[in-house]
Amino acid sequence: MKTRPIPVIKKAELKDKETIKNLMQFYFYDFSEFVEAYVGNDGLFGVYSYLDNYWEEKERIPYLIEKDGKLAGFVLVREVQEENKLYWSISEFFIMKKFRLSGLGKYAAHQIFERHRGNWEVFQIEKNKPAQAFWRKVINEYTEGQFVERTKEGKIVQTFCS
Repeated sequence: MKTRPIPVIKKAELKDKETIKNLMQFYFYDFSEFVEAYVGNDGLFGVYSYLDNYWEEKERIPYLIEKDGKLAGFVLVREVQEENKLYWSISEFFIMKKFRLSGLGKYAAHQIFERHRGNWEVFQIEKNKPAQAFWRKVINEYTEGQFVERTKEGKIVQTFCS
């Protein structure tokens, strides 16, 4: 009998905004390996410009990721409408290093895809090879190979339907 994974994502409430803001510092640190990002004189990276929007716009949904009741990361999901096209997109996805390679990221991604059924576009910047490998594997497993990948404006984009 196949057991279902324990839910690892939970919708972030307004009280969780500060938590995600704090986790963003670790996210920016990891991401600084691939982009020009530096800490200021206060030793912190800048603020994520769209964070407030995730509690103000219905098209943006913030989630926390947990493992065994411990905070492990976050996901920011966005519904995009452009040129007669409607799709879901993962704006930001972060798993703390301690929880990587445990399957947690895959479970979180699959739960996000299930929660937001429809068309998806997931992208990574070209320099971020580890993210590309992760998303290719996760999406390939989730869709059983039924996805399309393309390069667009310095990004690798996987398109599929959940």
